[in-house]
Amino acid sequence: MNRYTSTKRAGMLGMICNIFLMIIKGIVSFVTGSQAMMADAFNSAGDIFSSLMTFIGNKISSKPCDEDHNLGHGKAEYIYSMLISISMILMSLFLLKDSICSLINNKTYEFSIWLIVVCLITIITKLILYFYTNKLYKKYTNLLLKANSKDHFYDSIITTLNLISCIFSIYGIYFLDGVVGTIISIWILIVYIKIFIESYDVLMDKSISIETKNKVFKIIDKHEEVKKVIHFNSTPVGYKYQISFTIYVDGNMSTFKSHEIANKLEKEIIKEIDDIYLVIIHVNPYGEGDKKWVY
Repeated sequence: MNRYTSTKRAGMLGMICNIFLMIIKGIVSFVTGSQAMMADAFNSAGDIFSSLMTFIGNKISSKPCDEDHNLGHGKAEYIYSMLISISMILMSLFLLKDSICSLINNKTYEFSIWLIVVCLITIITKLILYFYTNKLYKKYTNLLLKANSKDHFYDSIITTLNLISCIFSIYGIYFLDGVVGTIISIWILIVYIKIFIESYDVLMDKSISIETKNKVFKIIDKHEEVKKVIHFNSTPVGYKYQISFTIYVDGNMSTFKSHEIANKLEKEIIKEIDDIYLVIIHVNPYGEGDKKWVY
């Protein structure tokens, strides 16, 4: 199973589970009037949209290079991650308003054992989905899978808080329902603002990390023939990077030999660093008047 097939399967599985959870949460919140359960139901509705965007984004990003898109369609992942983030941010603001109103008005609701049953079903389902999608994310480094795995994990925590408020309501303590609804809303808001920023950085061609750049230079340092490196640039291509730089070698070296060194460097970098998709190296002659420095 490849990267895109795995992402597609994770998205479909998440969507099916979230449709089921949204329905049972919606029914129970409507019957009991629980604000926290209603927020949880809206959260599941947002998850359905998130899974749908994962499915669509993955389908587009899996398309190979073509005449109009020489570097492929990998950035579609980040566009759809941003759409997921924006929708969840707007939803969290709506829920935050309702939860605060519930607190101010000291709203109560009717306790039902089904509140606890639905919470337990949600927690178990979400933890299973989290471990599954997180395993795939670590294997394929796909931002869509990262967004989904985080969402499943946070959902399990959010529903645990919901479960606690349900247990307290047995003893007539209802204010926690509004508190939990507020916490859920703020949590969703913070998580998706971070994912939005991460997606935005890639779409704005944020440079490769310092750690990865240092790995590249360590590989270059192994080649004594390289006297100098300048014009190091990096551009994100989907979930990986394209890098380019200029190396200086002995001016008396043959063109064939100098390009052999460049080709060897390209292969070593791609082999040793997973984050890098393509390496472009320009070769210049190094003379006595050149300073030996790297940047």
